[in-house]
Amino acid sequence: MRPTAVIADDEPALRRHLERLLGTLWPELEIVASVGDGSAAREAIDANEPDVAFLDIRMPAPDGLTLAAELAGRAAIVFVTAYDEHAVEAFAHAAQDYLVKPISEDRLQATVARLQARWNAPAPAAQADLLRALAEAIRTPARYLTWLRVSQGDEVTLVAVDDVLFFRADRKYTSAVTASGEHLLRRSISELESNLDPERFWRIHRSTIVAVPAVRSARRDLSGRYRVRLHDSDEELTVSAAHAHRFRSG
Repeated sequence: MRPTAVIADDEPALRRHLERLLGTLWPELEIVASVGDGSAAREAIDANEPDVAFLDIRMPAPDGLTLAAELAGRAAIVFVTAYDEHAVEAFAHAAQDYLVKPISEDRLQATVARLQARWNAPAPAAQADLLRALAEAIRTPARYLTWLRVSQGDEVTLVAVDDVLFFRADRKYTSAVTASGEHLLRRSISELESNLDPERFWRIHRSTIVAVPAVRSARRDLSGRYRVRLHDSDEELTVSAAHAHRFRSG
């Protein structure tokens, strides 16, 4: 019998990309459902009992972690995530593997090889592989963001973090401002801060993170607050009192 899979991710372009790659790397795998939220994924899994479930960790409820807990060994789980730090939590849910967006063909090929080995490996060996993978994930140092995924309809644009001049919070969203324009991200500024290199990006206000290489100068206004000027932007960014120490001369 052909192995089967369900794909659940709220980005249609990513789902299509994953389907194309799987069609090339594992042509025997039958994608029985490709859906955009947790509720539809639950229905597809119950109806089809797939061998593999590719689950987005963050998607409309229930999210991938919740679904993984419900599956309880009914399928091999591969988490799809934008955040490396979810790896340890993924293994706690007995995931077979995890893929970091944007998904590369080389990385998916390794996942496919691991999944294919699962069908022929006895349970103790599979568990041993999982424990080794967990140990490796824990030993691997955290990596900072290098790319941002910006969704516009069915299209996903990749923006290099090195091109960002500053991030600005806008309610529950955050704008990444580059020399060429502004890009809306579905992440809070605090979440972004924890994934940025602190040597390269400084929090200067509760709503602003600035790229240090983009700073041209900082001056104090009549109220005593610093205002930051940038090389490739006419905007001046306000520095709050809590972060003013970054610009005081020693």
